[in-house]
Amino acid sequence: MKKVVITGMGIVCPTGTGIDYAWKNIVDGKSGIRQVTDFDVSDTPSKIAGFPICGTNPGEYNPDSVIEPREQRKMEKTIMYAMVAADEAIKDAKLENYTGDKNRIGVSVGSGVGDLSTISTTDADIIENGAKYVSPFFVPKSIINMPAGYISIKYGFGGPNIAMSTACATGAHSIGEGAEIIAHGDADIMICGGSESAVCRLGIAGFSAMRALSTRNDDPEHASRPWDKDRDGFVIAEGAGILVLEEYEHAIKRGAKIYAEVAGFGMSADAHHITAPAPNGEGGKRAMLIALEKSGLKPEEIDYINAHGTSTGLGDVGELIAVKELFGNGNTCMSSTKSVTGHLLGAAGAIEAIFSALSIRDNIVPPTMNLDNPIDEVGDFNLVPNKAQKRDVNAVLSNSFGFGGTNASLILKRVK
Repeated sequence: MKKVVITGMGIVCPTGTGIDYAWKNIVDGKSGIRQVTDFDVSDTPSKIAGFPICGTNPGEYNPDSVIEPREQRKMEKTIMYAMVAADEAIKDAKLENYTGDKNRIGVSVGSGVGDLSTISTTDADIIENGAKYVSPFFVPKSIINMPAGYISIKYGFGGPNIAMSTACATGAHSIGEGAEIIAHGDADIMICGGSESAVCRLGIAGFSAMRALSTRNDDPEHASRPWDKDRDGFVIAEGAGILVLEEYEHAIKRGAKIYAEVAGFGMSADAHHITAPAPNGEGGKRAMLIALEKSGLKPEEIDYINAHGTSTGLGDVGELIAVKELFGNGNTCMSSTKSVTGHLLGAAGAIEAIFSALSIRDNIVPPTMNLDNPIDEVGDFNLVPNKAQKRDVNAVLSNSFGFGGTNASLILKRVK
């Protein structure tokens, strides 16, 4: 099996567009969760979300910098977020002028639900005006694999082209599957990650109907509070995370910068309930064990865990119990960056893999913000409350769990 490393990264995130801007705010604990003002939320219980700030200043989301305005009419935000993040990742990996075989470069980028706004508004148009007013771009805008398709077309990447859709585990599954494609020799480079744009009236109404979302509407920055007794649900968010994965020897030969190795990937199913996690996090625990086995690392060699940590009642407890059973109260610490980004659904695993790689690069563990009143299950386990911690970080495990009981765990480690 071939060794797989990360050589480029790009991000569109509530805490910033561009890895340096997004990461600084993550480490500083600066929240990207805000009140929703772009559409009517007067009748939805939750009125807050995490979303990128649009603009032309550094750190702001500006699709015009990557996509011609006339081309944007054919796209929706899930595609555009992915395109902007992919552009940064490809430039970061110095692939924009690549002269090698582009048929050995593939794309593995998925989405959990895609762009709900396009579906919702198109249905409203049919009801009001009739079918003849449906845009010819509606179907190409809405299909889950279109971010992967557009990236492939823009850069001429003719290798494997796939799109995972595994709810909130999508980003992690996309990275894991992309790594395995390289490890098996089917590509030299894979552009991997997830993109999501579910912050719309339909998205908030749908998740609110499940009573899944926080209603701390007057205090959005403190609404996402994993493992805190006062948590009342997750905060929906949107954006994209894209990573360039590359076969190690190929990366060395072209002098690529290397962030980390993708050392382990584990998958499992809870086989328990459509939305609730398995008791005590048993399904997630198996995914972590598989990732550890593939990585060849022992639990005590994992320095940091970037948790799924959504700020929900059952999910937070189950993951914490599983992690404590596997890792004890030793060297390993865990935090949830969703405390400042919100939950980016299908993009979450990808942006959290980026944060995990940056934790290795900078030897710093980002905080779990708003952890003021920990649940009893925390005990003395280090959840990095409210302030980043400097420490040696050589190996990170990142968890992503999704509706339907699907689980993914990634292990990244320092390349020495």
